[in-house]
Amino acid sequence: MKLIVKLLVIIAAVIAPVSFAQDAAPATKYEAKSPTLNRAQIDKLLANPEQLVFIDLRRPDELTRIGGFAAYLSIQLADLEKNLAFIPKDRTIVTVSNHAGRALRGADLLAEKGFKVAGAAGIQDYEEEGGWVTRIAPPVKKEFTNLFPND
Repeated sequence: MKLIVKLLVIIAAVIAPVSFAQDAAPATKYEAKSPTLNRAQIDKLLANPEQLVFIDLRRPDELTRIGGFAAYLSIQLADLEKNLAFIPKDRTIVTVSNHAGRALRGADLLAEKGFKVAGAAGIQDYEEEGGWVTRIAPPVKKEFTNLFPND
C-alpha cells in the first residue's frame, strides 16, 4: 500500500507542473515602434561618426564576452531613463543589445523622450552579417605581493 501511495505522489509531482504550465498565459511579444537596423544601415550611419552615438544596453560581462562597437555609451536598460541627461540630444542614436530585443525597448523609450533615434541593433546579428566587432579583454587580475616580507 505504501508503494502505491509513493507512486501516486511521484506521478502527481511530475504531472502537476505540466498541467499548470498549460494554463499559464502566453508571453506577449514586445511590439517595437523603432526599426531593427541591419549591417548596411549601420555602416551607412558609421560614415558620419561625429553625428552618431551607440548606446549599448548590455551588461559589462556581455560586452567583454561578445564584443561591441568601437565607441559607445554603456547604460543598462534598467538604468536608461535615469541617465537621460548624459545622452547627447544633438546626435543620432542607435541602441545596441545582443539580438536587438533590449535595444528595441531602449530605442522606443529614447524616441518617446524626444531623442533622435535611428533604430536598434543586435551586435551578434551585425557580426553574423559580416560587420566588424571590437572585443575588449577583461583586465588581468594581479596577484598581491608583500612589499614588506618581514612585517
